[in-house]
Amino acid sequence: MANKFSHIDDKGKANMVDVGDKPIQKRTAKASGFISLNKETVGLITENNMKKGDVLTVAEIAGIQAAKRTYELIPLCHTVMLTKVAVTCHLQADGVKVVSEVKCSVETGVEMEALTAVNVALLTIYDMCKAVDKEMVMSDIKLDLKTKE
Repeated sequence: MANKFSHIDDKGKANMVDVGDKPIQKRTAKASGFISLNKETVGLITENNMKKGDVLTVAEIAGIQAAKRTYELIPLCHTVMLTKVAVTCHLQADGVKVVSEVKCSVETGVEMEALTAVNVALLTIYDMCKAVDKEMVMSDIKLDLKTKE
């Protein structure tokens, strides 16, 4: 019986997939997520009055750094040379929407890198705002796009 899961070997053990025979392709992944914030927190971010600094810029940089280190965080991810990582934080009346885009030219996808970027950016916002907002909720984290050419 053929194994349905690519990361499980024929003995049922987890293993890293061999992508060595796959063609190198241009790959893109986009992901997004949201963190709800109270009105006062949104105001502090807007006015750049958060004690820990510029929340949105720090979160964007944290997301970029996280994408580059995904292989260290997710056990069976491949090390990939990323050619582009963009993380943008969009302040809204009720929170922040985070969007990531990751590109590379390799044998495997970069969806985990895009999702990791969003998650770490959201966690950074949480960390920077936790002293003033006890009701934050991270939600709607999802892969929006995955392409290969």
